[in-house]
Amino acid sequence: MQRVWAWLFVGVMAYIPANLLPMMITTITGRKLSSTIVGGVIDLTHHGAYLIAGVVFLASVVIPISKILTIAVLALSIQRSLPISVHARMKLYEAVEFIGRWSMVDVFVVAILTALIQMGFFASIHPGPAAVFFALSVAFTMVSAQSMDPRLIWDSADGSKGRND
Repeated sequence: MQRVWAWLFVGVMAYIPANLLPMMITTITGRKLSSTIVGGVIDLTHHGAYLIAGVVFLASVVIPISKILTIAVLALSIQRSLPISVHARMKLYEAVEFIGRWSMVDVFVVAILTALIQMGFFASIHPGPAAVFFALSVAFTMVSAQSMDPRLIWDSADGSKGRND
């Protein structure tokens, strides 16, 4: 469980600058504009792109925070025997495993826009430093989830602690 907590902690530490630093730097006719993840969502809603804003918000804010909280709850439920049924724990574990890779949608959007919009002085898009931190956060939380041995969920329900490594 130490590896689970360590990877989760590093994932959270990378998620903080991912939300504070610019995700995308846009240059339009020589003027640079940078936007954070939430700032980009707000810009998209101001331009009427509600569906895209919702997808970006879901993939970049809701899913990563939910994944972090779910991994923490699962780890605590194993270590402290929280009153959560084994069935519910396994469903949470499967959900975290499945949804983990979809958190990279934001990074892929920035990569695609960077490749598509390169018009020299008139318009260009470049990834900001937050893209690296966001990708690292997703990778670290995925490793955290994969470091969790699902057998410990069953062992902790039986009253035996199992291995705590």
